[in-house]
Amino acid sequence: MKILVTGGAGFIGSAVVRLAVTRGHEVVNLDALTYAACLDNVAPVADSPLYTFEQIDIRDRAALDACFAKHAPDAVMHLAAESHVDRSIDGPGDFIETNITGTFNMLEAARKYWVEAGRPDAFRFHHISTDEVFGSLPADPAVQFTENTPYDPRSPYSASKASSDHLVRAWHESYGLPVVLTNCSNNYGPYHFPEKLVPVVILGALAGKPLPIYGDGSNIRDWLYVEDHADALLLVVEKGTIGRSYNIGGENERTNLELVQTICAILDEKRPKASGSYADQITFVADRPGHDARYAIDPSRIRDELGWRPSVTVEEGLARTVEWYLDNEDWWRALQNRDGVGKRLGVKA
Repeated sequence: MKILVTGGAGFIGSAVVRLAVTRGHEVVNLDALTYAACLDNVAPVADSPLYTFEQIDIRDRAALDACFAKHAPDAVMHLAAESHVDRSIDGPGDFIETNITGTFNMLEAARKYWVEAGRPDAFRFHHISTDEVFGSLPADPAVQFTENTPYDPRSPYSASKASSDHLVRAWHESYGLPVVLTNCSNNYGPYHFPEKLVPVVILGALAGKPLPIYGDGSNIRDWLYVEDHADALLLVVEKGTIGRSYNIGGENERTNLELVQTICAILDEKRPKASGSYADQITFVADRPGHDARYAIDPSRIRDELGWRPSVTVEEGLARTVEWYLDNEDWWRALQNRDGVGKRLGVKA
């Protein structure tokens, strides 16, 4: 299969690219190389004859049309997006332009290509989204997001992703474009851009900095190891039912405080301080505006229909992640000077 992956130099996209090439798929990596992208993320497969890179912004419709015509993909995996909630609070415009208008451009370019190719039955447009479109859940562990949960986005980021999800469904219903959709829980793992919680904690701990916890740390997230997520995404694009959505979860709910404490304990073991614990650096800060209390995914559909489950617990995945950051200092140090990294964002509400 030849797969066009948008955002393939980003965190989740690069995991998809690496795994797809390893499994023998031809991959065209389409990425604008904005601040959070890094071609080092795909270095392990960049020399493969199965890999091609195209530097294209999904807001550029003409470039997208040319890319489809040039490469004639069998499937699209659309991951390109602005994704940092705090940045969306400070500057929502980029999220509207990329996540909504960019997705519209991708849908129209894909539809044009698909129609001109004779509407091949095997073609797929896989839209990758987030569980944040569903809003916030109560603390009751019996209540989880399902594929039928009504949308209730609470941030500019989640609202833009909800909008893109609706566009994809509309293009399937209105034009017959063969689509599949997935909504995932919080990802973590190797190559995670150092403005997100897990790398912020790892790198801040190593630097001896305060480890900021929003509010009282009681906000709950379901944590999904990025390489497990990539495996699920490839399964959905290959075997998912057209027009169907699948929730992908890690089956690992933790409060933010529990997560940070787990990372500190792993660091205590792998890179012990001269005295004390990294947990001594935990600092509680003012909460983020509109901070959702809990996300949790019911993964029954993807488990029952496609036979997929995550392969690691959050403790196992975090241990692998911490080890990767300890072994790849050159990678993350090169990214720390990029705009906004290391600064508190999202407080302008």
